[in-house]
Amino acid sequence: MSQSEPWFFAWCGETERLDAFAAALRVLVNPGALISLMMSHQEGCEARSVDEVVPMVRAHFEGTNNAHLLSGVRLNDSEREMMFGLKCYTDESERLHPWGPLCLTAGERTWDFFPHEILVGSYSPRSVEAEAAVACHLVQGDIEDLLLRLCAPNTSSRVPTGACTIDQEWRAPVEMCATYNANAAELARDLALSWVRLHYKESVSRIAGMSLEALHARIDAAPFGARVPTRGTSELTRSLSRETVLKALATPPATLLEALEAAAVPDDAWRAAEPQAQEIMELLRQLGEATEGEGPPAWRADITTRGHVRFLEEHAPFHVRRLPSGGVVLATHPYRTLWPLWADALFVLGLMS
Repeated sequence: MSQSEPWFFAWCGETERLDAFAAALRVLVNPGALISLMMSHQEGCEARSVDEVVPMVRAHFEGTNNAHLLSGVRLNDSEREMMFGLKCYTDESERLHPWGPLCLTAGERTWDFFPHEILVGSYSPRSVEAEAAVACHLVQGDIEDLLLRLCAPNTSSRVPTGACTIDQEWRAPVEMCATYNANAAELARDLALSWVRLHYKESVSRIAGMSLEALHARIDAAPFGARVPTRGTSELTRSLSRETVLKALATPPATLLEALEAAAVPDDAWRAAEPQAQEIMELLRQLGEATEGEGPPAWRADITTRGHVRFLEEHAPFHVRRLPSGGVVLATHPYRTLWPLWADALFVLGLMS
C-alpha cells in the first residue's frame, strides 16, 4: 500500500547529536532485543543493551564515521513489533551528502508497516472509502508515536524540529506528512524552511537548525513577488509567494496555530466513510479477542488499490497536536502532504497571495 516504509528525520546540533541518538534508542529498543551496530569504518558490535552500544558510538563518531543501528521496536499505538533502523550522521558527512542528521526507518519491507489487507464483515457491502479510513486508523497513531520518540524522547529540547515522509528524503516541510517543532511559537519555521528549500534548492537537513531570524532574512532577500511551486489542486494553492511567508512570519504564533487547528477538520467524504470504518474497526477488535477459528464471519479485503490510495491522498484528515512540552505536531496519513492544511489556514487568515 506504499512505495516505501516511513522515514523520520530530525535535526540536532552535532555537540548534542549523540545524546539525542542515545535518548531515542532508550525509548525505541525493545527491552532485551538484539541491537546490531555498524559504524561506517567497519567497527561494530551486537548487544542486548543500549548502554553497551552507546560507548562504541561515542568512541568512533567522527569525520565521516557514522552510526547505523538495527533493532526491534514495539509500536505504542498498534502494539505491533517490527525492526527499525536508526542512523546518526556527523556534520562532515552532512556536508558531503545530506542524509539526516538523524534518520529513523520502521519496517524492513513496505508491508511491515502499512497493511496490505484487512478483514471485513462477510455480509457488509464493500466500501473503498471506509476501508481506506481503516487503513489510516491502523497506522496514523504509530506515525506520530515514532516521530515523537525520535524527536522528543524526554523533556529535553535538543531536537528543535523533525518530520516524516515516505519519499526517503527530508523535503520541504509542507510536502511532508508530519512535522515536529519543539516550540509552538516557532511553528512558522515549517513555512520558512519550505520556502527556502524550494526557492534556493537548499537541503532541509542543512538549514533546519537556522534561526527564524536567519530564515526570515533569506526570504526577505528574494525578489519581490517571487513564488515557489507547491502541490496544490487550485490555482491559488499551486504556489507559495514570498509575501505570504513573510506575512505568516509576522503573524502572532498563537493566531497561526489556532488557524491550523480550525483548518484540521475532516471533510465531508471522510465523515461519510467514518461510520462504516468504525464498524470494521470493531470487527477487527472482536476478531483479535476471539479464540482461533471463532469470532464473526469475515474475509480479507485488499486495501492497496489505486482507489484506496487516492482516497487517502485526497481526504485523510489532519491532526494538530499541542504537546505538554510546549511543542506541536502536524500530521496526516503518509500518502498526503501538509500543504492543504497550511493553505486552508493561510487563506482563512487572509495571507494567501
